[in-house]
Amino acid sequence: MPMPIITVISDVICPWCFIGKRQLERALTVLAGQELGFAVAWHPYQLNPDMPVEGVERAAYRAAKFGSPERGREIDARLARAGEAVGIDFNFSAMRRTPNTVAAHRVIRAAGAEGRQNEVVERLFAAYFLEGRDIGDPDVLAACDAAAGGDAAATRALLASDAHRAEVLAEDHAARRAGISGVPSFVLANHVLFSGALPAETMAEAFAEAWKVLGRDAA
Repeated sequence: MPMPIITVISDVICPWCFIGKRQLERALTVLAGQELGFAVAWHPYQLNPDMPVEGVERAAYRAAKFGSPERGREIDARLARAGEAVGIDFNFSAMRRTPNTVAAHRVIRAAGAEGRQNEVVERLFAAYFLEGRDIGDPDVLAACDAAAGGDAAATRALLASDAHRAEVLAEDHAARRAGISGVPSFVLANHVLFSGALPAETMAEAFAEAWKVLGRDAA
């Protein structure tokens, strides 16, 4: 029987998705101790589907979204505490732009054919949240993909074409049609189990229990 796949619907500019990735990694370790193995696939979601292709200046974006710098700082402080709990040191002060993420999702999708999605997603999260890099920039995306075992020239060529663009947009729209409005969301055997960066132990319990039920139908 093939290894069951946990599909994570996420966006690479979502801090809770980065935290959720860490919790998922811990959950998979717990499940492995129970002799339960799962593969992971990453599917696209755009937090900002109307974002200009070139992105926007982050301070202006946050002022429009949260209403005041003070509210933004409160949210960052909450995220910083949650990040510290899973070993993420968010570097919000280094972040200057909020990008359109379609190009990043195209790179992630292409990496799936080579079994490198987890590595690419990790590198993109780190580039954005820890290094403050613009992950809407093709050169930054090529460098991130190369750091995750890819070929920078091939990634630049991909981004210069329309490869994977229609598929990424279709998968994003499909998630919205399915009623998903928050990320990260976690799917097993075509069933959305939960949304949010839940604690690892809670995740592991949910995946194990779901697979007992859903795995019978998927077998």
